[in-house]
Amino acid sequence: MKTSTLILLSILFLTNISCAQNSEPVLKVKSDVVKIEKSDEEWKKILSAEQYEVLREEGTERAFSGPLWNNTEEGTYVCAACGLPLFSSETKFKSGTGWPSFWEPITEQNVGSKEDNKYGWNRVEVHCARCDGHLGHVFEDGPKPSGLRYCINSVSLAFEKKDGE
Repeated sequence: MKTSTLILLSILFLTNISCAQNSEPVLKVKSDVVKIEKSDEEWKKILSAEQYEVLREEGTERAFSGPLWNNTEEGTYVCAACGLPLFSSETKFKSGTGWPSFWEPITEQNVGSKEDNKYGWNRVEVHCARCDGHLGHVFEDGPKPSGLRYCINSVSLAFEKKDGE
């Protein structure tokens, strides 16, 4: 009896350790980006109601509804709240999800992450490293070379066309 209890406890312990290791965020990058802090009233003055809901209250826009989900122009996707460059059109791909999807940010320092366990899902939320605006989530089902899919709310982005276009 003691041996079976010891074996069971050992299995539970090892399972717990392996689960804890798998729940680590996909990204763990220390950012040297200088933070921007504004009050809720200041954000409400510069963002649309939908942008405020997504960027400041961690909302999600309806799939296939945002202005940039199907954009195919060359350029840079920046944070709609503070203008920090986040993604390049060179890393954008069609994921079929209805949101702009990228396989990597311009620089990992510009995109922060944290665990998001809302609604019973274990996901990794991504946000702007400068203003902490909620961008979307990153998943490990993207294309090579990174294998990541940054699924980003279109309204959390602004688009800057490539020079000369």
